[in-house]
Amino acid sequence: MGDKDIRLELDSSELRVFTQALLKDVRALEQLLQGDRIESGVRRIGLEQELFLVDDMWRPAPIAVEALERIEDPRVTSEIGRFNLECNLEPLLFGGNCLRLMENRLNDLLGTVRKTVRDLGAEVALIGILPTLRKSDLTMENMVPADRYYALNEALTRLRGGSYELRIKGTDELRVTHDTVMLEAANASFQVHFQVGPEEFAKLYNIAMTVTGPVLAAAVNSPLMLGRRLWAETRIAVFQQSVDTRSAISEIRDVPARVSFGREWVDESAIEIFKSDVSRFRVLLGREIDEDPFEMMEQGRAPSLKALQLFNSTVYRWNRACYGVSDEVAHLRIENRVLPSGPSVRDEVANAAFWFGLLSGLAEEVEDIREVIDFDTVYKNFLAAARHGLEAQLVWFDGEPVTAQKLICDTLLPLARRGLEVGGIDAADIERYLDTVEARVDSLRTGSRWQLHSLANMGEKGTLEERMAALVAATVERQRHGRPIHEWGRAEIGEAGGWKPSYLRVEQYMSTDLLTVNEEEAIDLVVNLMDWHRIHHVPVEDNEHRLVGLVSHRPLLRFLASDEGRGEEGPVPVSQVMATDLITVDPETSTLDAIDEMRRHRISCLPVVKDDRLIGIVTERDFMRIAGQLLEEMLRE
Repeated sequence: MGDKDIRLELDSSELRVFTQALLKDVRALEQLLQGDRIESGVRRIGLEQELFLVDDMWRPAPIAVEALERIEDPRVTSEIGRFNLECNLEPLLFGGNCLRLMENRLNDLLGTVRKTVRDLGAEVALIGILPTLRKSDLTMENMVPADRYYALNEALTRLRGGSYELRIKGTDELRVTHDTVMLEAANASFQVHFQVGPEEFAKLYNIAMTVTGPVLAAAVNSPLMLGRRLWAETRIAVFQQSVDTRSAISEIRDVPARVSFGREWVDESAIEIFKSDVSRFRVLLGREIDEDPFEMMEQGRAPSLKALQLFNSTVYRWNRACYGVSDEVAHLRIENRVLPSGPSVRDEVANAAFWFGLLSGLAEEVEDIREVIDFDTVYKNFLAAARHGLEAQLVWFDGEPVTAQKLICDTLLPLARRGLEVGGIDAADIERYLDTVEARVDSLRTGSRWQLHSLANMGEKGTLEERMAALVAATVERQRHGRPIHEWGRAEIGEAGGWKPSYLRVEQYMSTDLLTVNEEEAIDLVVNLMDWHRIHHVPVEDNEHRLVGLVSHRPLLRFLASDEGRGEEGPVPVSQVMATDLITVDPETSTLDAIDEMRRHRISCLPVVKDDRLIGIVTERDFMRIAGQLLEEMLRE
């Protein structure tokens, strides 16, 4: 997605021209494969590190554009969100000290990024999903102003034909409707690449799919989104749904998602994947193609296959087949997209080493992975790992279910060690990285477990916003020291720097667990809600969750004491008692402005409304709690 000349819209003739170029690239790739013109016998590895930028309140810091202007390093690029960046390392030959080089070079590059963003008042956070992220952060205003991102948003939304719906069920449940592709900006991954020869591609790609589940189970680092506890690796569900272009008809026609694990094994060649994707998915983006691949091949040069590469960047397989050209030589690689960012650079490289080792080890031990495990089992393992991490029940070659923890420790780590040895990796580095995975798995201390245990340990201290900020603050602090996750102490509520940053806007502390009524319901229900739950305000909504009124304690008491309230003409509807001339605020309203509104209008609560819908409520009790904390702090001084 780095091309600058990607077209926002293609008219019908331009679409046909680009499609012709795409089909021509597919034919050219087929000829390259048949003519043994793709590099073989060489293994290289590479990575892409995505990250979040956070401000001094541990919230997303939308400064990516400004940071890139200062960094001026082509290895650091933008992602779709203004609070995201991506770091890319040059490929390394697989063998020797490549893993230690990968860790050192990534640390050096991240050090440059950290220094730059600190000058802008921000920090770097390596984490799959930022716990302090809010839906209000995922707007077009926070999209990096680049044509390629606007084009992607427009194309996906047009195909979708409506809003994006995010529905994920874990310990809690998340249901979000969003109008842009910016939900994708909620994810940060650690993508690793493994170059393979064309003759071994099918075998190694099938192995890559087979080990995806267990490797993911050991690496999970994204259990939280928008304050909800969801999957062990919630990124998997979020990313699939955030760029899902399927409409209602897809439920009848079995239309595949653009983000997918895949539907079947590869039989013979990488060309099968590219042909399948071109067959099943529409062209989203286009550009002028200034090369003829067949002319370049006649000249003895490797074609870039620009149309195919652009198309391939809009189909998001969790194990993606990639074509590239380096030093005028064409190559194929497998890109693992399932691994999350963080929790530490050492953990990330350890995850990569585990994956590389399993590819190498299984390639030595199994001639055809399809003969020892079926595709459906592999796919189920992937989903189970995403949902449950190391507690997932996985099925391996013997067909018997076993926990991911046991499978990894007893079977897969020894296999990965042998695979790295076969690959010529230095013995000290094999020990360093696979021992890191083993310690994490044996102690059940994944990044997801650390976040959830830290959150539980904080209990009800502070607000949810404060607890999420403490998680991010602790993550950033521990990442500075570089220790792996199994050595981290739990996050503490005070690590975010105090409670004040969590009370600047009403969305940070408003109550969202609301008890509401409909205007046609009996006022008796309101009376009981107030009595049972010790509340003084009950909002009134219509069936679309639009706020239409408010019943407050004192006006309700006056009504019940009146002749009208003591009447015997049957149940009184809520509409007869509710106030309709309401003062409301939006979630971004500052605390001082909210207090001023309540003073001026002499009211004791403020409904919080977004897009005409009720999303929360702030009452005088909330401000008394803030005042109490402030007074307590002043007395301590």
